[in-house]
Amino acid sequence: MLLKTYSDYYNGFDHNGDYKPGYAELIAELMERFPLGEAIIGEEAQKDFIRLYGAILRLKNILTAFDEFAGKEILSDRDYQDYQSVYIDLYQELRPKSDGDKENINDDIVFELELIKQIEVNIDYILMLVEKYQESNREDKSILAAIDKAISSSIELRSKKELINSFVARVNVTMSVDDDWRQFVQERKEEDITALIADEKLKDEEARRFIEIAFRDGILKTTGTDIDRIMPPVSRFGGGDRAGKKQSIIDKLMTFFEKYLGLV
Repeated sequence: MLLKTYSDYYNGFDHNGDYKPGYAELIAELMERFPLGEAIIGEEAQKDFIRLYGAILRLKNILTAFDEFAGKEILSDRDYQDYQSVYIDLYQELRPKSDGDKENINDDIVFELELIKQIEVNIDYILMLVEKYQESNREDKSILAAIDKAISSSIELRSKKELINSFVARVNVTMSVDDDWRQFVQERKEEDITALIADEKLKDEEARRFIEIAFRDGILKTTGTDIDRIMPPVSRFGGGDRAGKKQSIIDKLMTFFEKYLGLV
């Protein structure tokens, strides 16, 4: 597919008699129909927002290849973060069971997760903000708001929100943010996995090995017999629900895995 001109993507163009709205027009529609701070009520309105914001993401992805686009994004970075937070909220509310870069909702809605991942912030950016907060002697509360916005607009960081906020709460002027963050993550990871093993009565050595392999491979394997090997015995009689117990363990392991993935 041949690229069109910057003006075509930014201002719109005709394609075989079919008008394709440009970036500026879509942004104007977004701001008019879905102003920030107002709830999107109803399934149809939610679907319209998902389609519209997805189209904006696709166009923005193309436009970033043009030098002319710099400074003409219309929306500020913070406004983009706020809209992206709404987009991810809807994804988490409506997503189906299966995973993938594009998720279908009722066969007619697609979430552009790969495009979201390309532009979302990472933990290094968050730690940079934490350092600024430290330098302000914990007085610049606008930095806390910036941290919260950055986390909410990121699929990857949302699962780490409690961890990040707990670290920010202990920031002081004498600490080394990078070093203390790494130590904090390791300590919390050990506390969480110890508690999970104890609460679910998992086999300690086998469970720890299973988790470390998951972090090594970047994926937590929930199929096959690996989970069964770390589970405690569950009676098949007297009301024992092995399948329900297994799913509960999988859910808790996945929450733990997503919380620390990319940090350890």
